[in-house]
Amino acid sequence: MSKAASVKRLRPLQLAAIIFLTISGGPYGLESLISYVGDHGVFILLIITPILWDIPTIFTILELNSMMPVTGGYYQWVKHALGLRFAWYEGWWTWLYTFVDLAIYPVLFVEYLGFFFPEAEAYKLPVCLIIIWSCALLNIRGIVPVGKFSVILGIIILAPFFILFFYFLLHHSGPLALPSPSLEGVKFPALGLALYTVMWNFLGWDNVTTYAEEVTQPIRTYLVSVFTAFALIFIVYFMALFISIQSGMNPETLAEEGFPALGVFVGGQWLGALIAVGGLASGLGLYSAVLLSVSRIPKVMSDDELLPPQLHRLHPKFGTPYISIICCSLVVSVMVMLTFADLLIIDVILYGAALFLEFVALIILRRREPDRPRPFKIPLNIAGLCIMFLLPVGVYVIALMGAFSDAGGTLTPVLIALATLLSAEVIWQLIIWRKPQLKSR
Repeated sequence: MSKAASVKRLRPLQLAAIIFLTISGGPYGLESLISYVGDHGVFILLIITPILWDIPTIFTILELNSMMPVTGGYYQWVKHALGLRFAWYEGWWTWLYTFVDLAIYPVLFVEYLGFFFPEAEAYKLPVCLIIIWSCALLNIRGIVPVGKFSVILGIIILAPFFILFFYFLLHHSGPLALPSPSLEGVKFPALGLALYTVMWNFLGWDNVTTYAEEVTQPIRTYLVSVFTAFALIFIVYFMALFISIQSGMNPETLAEEGFPALGVFVGGQWLGALIAVGGLASGLGLYSAVLLSVSRIPKVMSDDELLPPQLHRLHPKFGTPYISIICCSLVVSVMVMLTFADLLIIDVILYGAALFLEFVALIILRRREPDRPRPFKIPLNIAGLCIMFLLPVGVYVIALMGAFSDAGGTLTPVLIALATLLSAEVIWQLIIWRKPQLKSR
C-alpha cells in the first residue's frame, strides 16, 4: 500500500457508519416478518434472535480481532487456528455468501425506486449495473471515501424512521402497548422463514474486520463502533415494527409494498417518499460497505496462492485491491437476476457455516495460546464458550429445519446452498492437486 493511502484510516464515526450499513442499512427487508409470525410473534424474534445469534458472534469477532487486527480478518483467524485448508473453506464460503448478499441490494434499490417510477422494474438490470459499478469506482478510491459516504447515507436512512416514529406518536390517539408475546398458531415453515428474515437483518459482523489494518486504533475503535452500530440497528428495527403493528396496517400489504407504504398509511405521500429515499440510500450504502469487506478477502487468499496472484494487485494511486473489486463486481452483475427470497436463504446458510469455523477458531486459540494478549476477552472459560456457541447454532438449525419442512419454494435454495458448501472441498482437492506444497500448510 502506498504511503498516502496508508495514512488515511477510518475513524470511529466512519467505521460505525460502515458497520451499520454492512449489517443492516435500516429495517428494509423486515417487512414480511409480521406476515410470517403475526403481531404477537414479532418482538419475540426481534429480541431473542439477536441475543442468541448476534451477541455470541459479536463477542467472538471482538476477541479474535483484538488478538489479530489484520487485513483479511476472519480468514486469517481461521488459518492461524485451523490451517490453510479450513481457511480456504472460510474464505470461499464467505466470498460466495457475500456475493449473494451483494446481489440483494441493487434489487432492493430498484424496488424502492418503484415508489417514484412504477416502471422502474422494467429497467432492473441497467439500474442494478449502474449501482454495482458506481460503488466499485468509489471503493477503488479508498476506504475513507467509502466511510464518509457511509456517514451521509446512514443519516439519510435513519432520519425518515425517526420522523415516522415521532409523527406517529404525535398523531396517534389510541393506547400504545406491545402485543403479548406468543408464537401460538405459527406454522414451523413460517417460523423458519421468520428466523431467516431476522437473522439476515442481523448478520455480517465478521465482515467488518477484513480491513482492520485500515482503521485508526483498531481495537478500541471496533469496540466503540460495533456497540454503537448494534444499538442503532436494534432501535430502528423496533421503531419500524412497533409502528407497523400499532398503525393497524395490513401485514400482507406491508410485505408486498414495503415501508414506504407504511409512511403513506401513517402520514401521507410525503412521508412515504422520505422512507423510499431512505430505501434508495440503504441499497447504495449496503452494497458499497459490503463490497469494501469482501474485496479484501480475494487479496489475502491470492497471497496464499489459493487464488490467482493478479487479485492481490493494488491500485498504484489509491492503494486498494482494485482487481479484486472489479472481479467481485463482475460476479454480482450476473447474480442480480436471482429472486430476493432465494438469495436470502442461501445467504444465511453459507454465513452460518463460515461463522461456525470462527467459533471453533476462538476455542482452539484459547487452548493453544492462552497467554496471548487479548485486549477484549469474553469472560468465559472454554466450557462456557462452548455453551455460548450452542445458542447461535441452535437458531441456525431451527431455521434450516423450517426451510426443509416446507415442500414448496424454500427447498431449492437450501439445496443450492448445501451444494455450494460442499464445493469448497471439491475445489480444495483441485488446488492441492495443482499445488501439492499447500497441503502441508
